Amino acid sequence: MKNTDQEMIEDPVIKILLIDDNENNLLSMEVALENDKYTFYKATSGREALRILLKEDDFSLILLDVMMPIMDGYETARLIYERDKLRQIPIIFITAHDYEEAAVFKGYEAGAVDFVRKPFNPDILRSKVTVFTELYKKNQLLQRQEEKLQAINNDLKQLNQDLEQRVFERTLELENLNHELKALNLSKDKFLSVISHDLRNPLTSLLASSENLSRDTGKLKPEQIKMFADIIHRTSNKILSQLNELVDWAKTQREKTTFKPEKLHLQHFINESLDLLRENSVQKEIRLENSVAEHFYINADSLMLRSILQNLVTNAIKYTPHGGGTVQVTATADDAMVEICIKDDGVGMSQETKDMLFRDSSSGSLLGTSMEKGTGLGLLLVKDFVATHGGAITVESELNRGTCFKFTMPGVQ
Repeated sequence: MKNTDQEMIEDPVIKILLIDDNENNLLSMEVALENDKYTFYKATSGREALRILLKEDDFSLILLDVMMPIMDGYETARLIYERDKLRQIPIIFITAHDYEEAAVFKGYEAGAVDFVRKPFNPDILRSKVTVFTELYKKNQLLQRQEEKLQAINNDLKQLNQDLEQRVFERTLELENLNHELKALNLSKDKFLSVISHDLRNPLTSLLASSENLSRDTGKLKPEQIKMFADIIHRTSNKILSQLNELVDWAKTQREKTTFKPEKLHLQHFINESLDLLRENSVQKEIRLENSVAEHFYINADSLMLRSILQNLVTNAIKYTPHGGGTVQVTATADDAMVEICIKDDGVGMSQETKDMLFRDSSSGSLLGTSMEKGTGLGLLLVKDFVATHGGAITVESELNRGTCFKFTMPGVQ
């Protein structure tokens, strides 16, 4: 079964406007053209025809008498074609005059497409009307096909836009997943670095004390035994506490809530951090000195701050020669921030080494050209933790003249 659009294309309604001041002539034309597919509208004057065309503008053809009173066919045709919507309607003039050259030119100038002479031959009239109605049908068919093609193009355009949107959304989703994977890898590296730097040194202290106690038990005095036992007990508790914090930190990292700043008493907090590293410094006869004034309070994540301090102090001990002096921690006010300085009397760094600090590469942490190379994760972690607090970190160092790392943390009044 054909759909409605196909039926309209194959059998459109052909509307013909007949204009003649003689009703008998109108009737004659209607009879000659009688056809079920034609629908006729009739007017006995140019004005009446114009009134009809104000309401109906989809005519296939106009048959227009030339000689009419008041407004002849030429004037009527000119007024009809003043409207854009009516310019596509072909007009055949019906005339009783001979086809004089001037009259024909005037007719074509007014917009006529053909002439039929009165009294008209019905066969000739039907033939000419058939030509223009068939042309109308073909034009209608082309127009519908163009509309369908345009609709298809619009659908394809919309489909292409939808596809582009889906590709964009999928690309964005993949980029987000990639960012999440990078963040997970970074979290893993941070966690491993925290374990490496924050637990290895207390464990070293614990092992050293237990080794001394085991090796020299018979030679040690009771007070020395008690001292090593106290160190082992105190360090073990510190390690256990720190392990618990690391486990909690790992959990909160999965939940993306790792940053939990709180009000911290800076002097007390530094004392606790230095206690975990004191045995390492004792073995190298290096003095750890906390010179931070008691009035300083900061707003910081305790686990991150401990990792910052232990990384920097551990490196200071590592690159200070045996019996080489002091590792000192100081603090000064810097507007709304507190600047913390960790200064040592160690081997220092060349300008080349300073330039390599904090890069995402396998460079040394605090390395001179002749020192042992490290992974660089420690300082990258320090830099990241300081930046998380809105602070900044800098380094001052010269070869054989020691090093001073300075970083800022939000202060609390």
